[in-house]
Amino acid sequence: MIETLIKKETKENPLANPVNGKRPVKIFSGRANIPLAKEICDYLNLSLGKINISPFADGELYVQVEESVRGCDVFLIQPTCTPVNENIMELLIVLDALKRASAEKITVVMPYYGYGRQDRKAAGREPITAKLVADLLSRAGTNRILALDLHATQIMGFFDVLVDHLFATPVLVEHIKSLNLKDIVVVSPDVGGVTRARAFAKKLNDAPIAILDKRRPVDKHNTVEVINIIGQIKGKTCIMVDDMIDTAGTITQGAALLAKEGAKEVLACSTHAVLSGPAKERIDKSPITTLIVTNSIPVPPERKPNKLKVLSVAGILAEAIKRIHLDDSVSEMFA
Repeated sequence: MIETLIKKETKENPLANPVNGKRPVKIFSGRANIPLAKEICDYLNLSLGKINISPFADGELYVQVEESVRGCDVFLIQPTCTPVNENIMELLIVLDALKRASAEKITVVMPYYGYGRQDRKAAGREPITAKLVADLLSRAGTNRILALDLHATQIMGFFDVLVDHLFATPVLVEHIKSLNLKDIVVVSPDVGGVTRARAFAKKLNDAPIAILDKRRPVDKHNTVEVINIIGQIKGKTCIMVDDMIDTAGTITQGAALLAKEGAKEVLACSTHAVLSGPAKERIDKSPITTLIVTNSIPVPPERKPNKLKVLSVAGILAEAIKRIHLDDSVSEMFA
């Protein structure tokens, strides 16, 4: 059970009351996902740091850290989700303010890493924006990055600072197990997600996996065509696993094909619920019975499908924050 791994701090709180020469911990948040930041603070028995973020008349941001951070171990929480460009700029400005306020160490906690999908050049004269964002964060003053389910693991190598890569798998798997499903097959939406699907299946008592064969036109974004299934899914409960769902084209086309080929039930799991454009309508009209996501990204009511189930990753992020501060192992959380 995830609760046996992630324990809320007690009265002897080493973060709020540092011992053995440790620096005091302070947690701040941008405006992208304040509810998640508050939940993380609740796990750690800490108060969310006071900060003023407000726009000037022309849209530029004014930021002031409203409490001392001199000599502190600061964790700054900000997923760079929609509106991506505004949230990235806000993150950089707050980071600069903390650095200039003499924070001893700053860890940027990114439950969602925007621009993570552009991690290579798929065609000529394209940028690699995942590397660009990494460079911006490094130059702005972060000492460490704490990320959750990066779109590609090579993004860790884009940084000149330490990166801790967390996974939402324990939270998602625990929920799946609670459903007591029978005859499970874990389905990867494409060949690139096989490693993720295999790791997920291993946690579900070594369940078998299947792979969807899809094609994506080079000159079209958010457009895919699912054309084949590799693996046995007839009469099975299929669990589609991906790191994010954006317009839901891949996941709903895949679900339709699985149902057509005889799947008994189709569920979908994803860490990041981007849910852009037609995603809500597509999911509600699809054969998917439940879409299970996390709160790494806030989903406004108008974009929430009726089939949505949201799980919290606050415990995982809080435990990682505690371990980083105390110089304990983060990787042991997923052993």
